[in-house]
Amino acid sequence: MKLPELKIGSFIAKIPIIQGGMSVRVSTSALAVPVAECGGIGTIGGSGLPVEELQADIRKAKTETDGVIAVNIMYAMKDFYELVMGSIEAGADMIITGAGFSRDIFKIGKKYNIPIVSIVSSPNFAKLAEKLGAAAIICEATEAGGHLGTEKKLRDLFPSIRKVVSKVPLIAAGGITDGYEMAEMMDKYGADGVQIASRFVLSKECSVSQKFKEAFLNAKKEDIVLVESPVGMPGRAIKTQFIEKMEKGAEDLMGTCLFQCLKKCSYKYCINDRLMKAHDGDVDNGLVFAGANTYKMNEILPVREIFDRFVKAAESVYKENRNVQSVG
Repeated sequence: MKLPELKIGSFIAKIPIIQGGMSVRVSTSALAVPVAECGGIGTIGGSGLPVEELQADIRKAKTETDGVIAVNIMYAMKDFYELVMGSIEAGADMIITGAGFSRDIFKIGKKYNIPIVSIVSSPNFAKLAEKLGAAAIICEATEAGGHLGTEKKLRDLFPSIRKVVSKVPLIAAGGITDGYEMAEMMDKYGADGVQIASRFVLSKECSVSQKFKEAFLNAKKEDIVLVESPVGMPGRAIKTQFIEKMEKGAEDLMGTCLFQCLKKCSYKYCINDRLMKAHDGDVDNGLVFAGANTYKMNEILPVREIFDRFVKAAESVYKENRNVQSVG
């Protein structure tokens, strides 16, 4: 059966897939544009970038596609407000935000008539986000890559959030690697769509280095670990020499912090610097965020092929008569 469209505010994605907004410079217009062209929601990772660079990338995306372009910005960023306002000025279609919770962002969304999508990991924050005016909510579970707000698995967490969100779309995120899992979350659990990040790293269009992609391709299940992030939340990443040093208690991880980018930082290491090292190919000394099921992925594909495979698999098993209560 054909998958339903995903409507967020006044925007409609013909395919109910949101591409995760991975920072720093992992999710750029190079990835977001082909996703939007395929009918999904393409997302630029806005955290850790100078406002001018982010604006230029948003404007580039908007000139290259008529599809939906979102920007993901972590609330933990010191320049969160400037990044949000810069994104709106540059023409972003919606703002996706997590890694903390902002009440004021919904006032900004209302003032500038731009949908705000909240990433949450608990029923309480989901309920609050809907009450304050979120246009959609992303339920992100522990299988996700990057910063995590819960230890609960997606199929355990999602039903509790589904019970309290009734007025806006609810998106499932964390560890989804194929269309069968997508259909399961939509049909059995009542998701209105899914957010997928790690699978898009292994796309031809993703602009990270080849060594970054090889780290994904070579990762085994036991290589994907939880790490301490200076943001104050645990993160999920592929084990590198840098992480091994951190696990052994090395004290010389910080170096010089050039960015001062976080509202609160442990200064154990510079996360922006480590993410960029990995992005540029210095994987041994970098931080490679990845979802728990990254080890299941074994090939680099064009974005179009990823979409086609997801849709074909999902539509082969999807049924519109959802049996949501059976998992609640």
